[in-house]
Amino acid sequence: MRKLIVGAALLLGVGSFAQQTVTGYVYEDHNENGKRDRREKGIAQVAVTNGVEVVLTDKKGKYELPIGQDDIISVIKPSGYAVSVDENNLPQFFYIHKPQGSPELEFAGVAPTGKLPRSVDFGLVPSEESEEFTALIFGDPQPYTIEEVEYFARGIVADIENAEHIPFGLSLGDLVGDDLDLFKPYIQAVKEIGIPWYNVLGNHDLNFDVEEDKLSDETFEAHFGPANYAFNYGKVHFLILDDVLYPDPRDGRGYWGGFREDQLQFVENNLKFVPKDHLIVLAFHIPISEPHGDPFRDADREKLFELLKDYPNTLSLSAHTHLQKHDFMKEADGWQQAEPHHHYNVGTTSGDWYSGTLDQNGVPVSTMRDGTPKGYAFLHFNGNEYTIDYKVAGASEDYRMKVFMPKVVAKGRRTGAGIYVNYFLGGEKDKVSYRVGEGPWREMRKVEEHDPVYVREVMAWDDTDKLMPGRRASNPVPSTHLWRGSIPTDLEVGVHQVEIKVEDMFGREFRETTSYRLEEPAPKK
Repeated sequence: MRKLIVGAALLLGVGSFAQQTVTGYVYEDHNENGKRDRREKGIAQVAVTNGVEVVLTDKKGKYELPIGQDDIISVIKPSGYAVSVDENNLPQFFYIHKPQGSPELEFAGVAPTGKLPRSVDFGLVPSEESEEFTALIFGDPQPYTIEEVEYFARGIVADIENAEHIPFGLSLGDLVGDDLDLFKPYIQAVKEIGIPWYNVLGNHDLNFDVEEDKLSDETFEAHFGPANYAFNYGKVHFLILDDVLYPDPRDGRGYWGGFREDQLQFVENNLKFVPKDHLIVLAFHIPISEPHGDPFRDADREKLFELLKDYPNTLSLSAHTHLQKHDFMKEADGWQQAEPHHHYNVGTTSGDWYSGTLDQNGVPVSTMRDGTPKGYAFLHFNGNEYTIDYKVAGASEDYRMKVFMPKVVAKGRRTGAGIYVNYFLGGEKDKVSYRVGEGPWREMRKVEEHDPVYVREVMAWDDTDKLMPGRRASNPVPSTHLWRGSIPTDLEVGVHQVEIKVEDMFGREFRETTSYRLEEPAPKK
C-alpha cells in the first residue's frame, strides 16, 4: 500500500447540530487533501460506528449516528479503499468527540475537542487490494524504559525486511510497560517500518488511576484512537477489541479478561454488515482460552462465540502470555460450529521481557519460557484462507525449530536421553517425524515438557562463578510445541545423521538435520 498524504480527514463546519446526533459523509478523496471537495463523490454502503451502533452510508455517502459526550466516530474501511495515515504511519479513520476532554489523570488523555462539527467526514482513497496479501503481527513490545525501547528498535524493527510489500502491521497490546509516556518513543520506533500500523490495547497500556473500565484507555485513545474498531482488507474483516476489564469487576483490583456489554453490542452490530463467506480475524490482547486459572470471563467468551456462530471462517489472535500457543476451541469450549475455532497466541517481540544474554548488537536474546525465540508473525491471506509464519528475530527465515540431543551416546546401552524438536509454531495439528541415516521414518511423540535447550540456557546463569551481562531469564515452563523421539543405540560405532521432518497444519513441510555419535562404552575400572 502506498503511503497516503495525511490531512485533516474531517471537514469541520462553522455550525453544529445538536449534540445527540452526528452526521457526515464518507467520500473518495481523490486529491488526498483530507477535505471533501465539491467534485468528490460520496461512497455508498460504507459502515460507520460510534463504538456501539453501526450504520451504512446512503447512496450519497451520508451517515447519521447518535453521539454522547465521550464517543469516537470511526469509519470501517471497506476493501478497495485506503485511509490516510499521519506522519507516524498511524491510520486516521476516526474522530474523537470529548468536548470536555479526558478526566485529569497521571498520564494525559485527550484534550477538549469542543463543539461537535457540523459534518464529520471521512476521506478514503481508491486502492487496488489483492485478496492475496500478508499482515505483520507483533506481540507485546512492552518496554518499561527508554533503553528497552532501543532494544525493541534494534532487535525487532531493524530486523524487518521488504516491508513495502506488506499493506499494514498490527501490535497485539502491551505496547509499553505501564509508563504511558513511552507511547511516543514506541510510535517513533514502529514508524521506521514504513507501513500503516494498527494497535491493540493491553493490560500494561491502561490508565490505572480510574474507577471504571470505560476510562482506562484515555491515554491510548489520545495516541492511537479507539480501542474497539474494525476494517476490511481483501476478503478479510479485522475486528480489534479491548478485552482488558479494569478494575476487575470481581473485587476492584487488578484486571480480568472480558468485554463490556457495549463492546459486545458493537460486535453484534458490526457483524450484520460482514459477508458470511469472509474470514473474520479477531485481535485482542488476553487469550480467550483458559489453560491455567481464570483469566477470562466465561460469559463474555460464550457471547462472542454466539455472535460468530454463523461465520464459518474465523481466526482469533492474542499475545499477553509471552508464550506461543495454538488452541482449537470446540463445543466443550462453547464454540458453536462443527469445525473448531483457531485461536493463535502469538510469541512476543519483547520475548521474555528483554532478559537473557546479550547478542552481538548488545540486545537481550530474550528467549521465551517455552523455548520460543523472540520474534514476530506473518499472516498470509488468500481470499478467506490463511497460513502463518513466525520469524525469529536475528535469524534466517528458515529457522523454524530447535533440535536437542546428546552429542555422544554409548553403543548398545539403553538411554533415557531423547531427541527433542521444538517447532516454534507447532501445535496439536502438526506432525513431526525423524529418521536416522536412510532408515525408516518414525513419528515423534508430542510432549509437554521443558525445552531442554532453554533449560540449559537458564542454568548457565546459575552455574557460573562470574556475573553475566544482562538479566537472568525466567524459569522454564512446559512447551506446547515440543516433540520427543528415542535414540537408536544398536547401530555401528560412528557418526549418524538425523533428519527431522515437520508436516504442519497448513500442509507445508520443513526439514532440519543434526547428528550424534555412537561410541563403545568406556571400560569399567
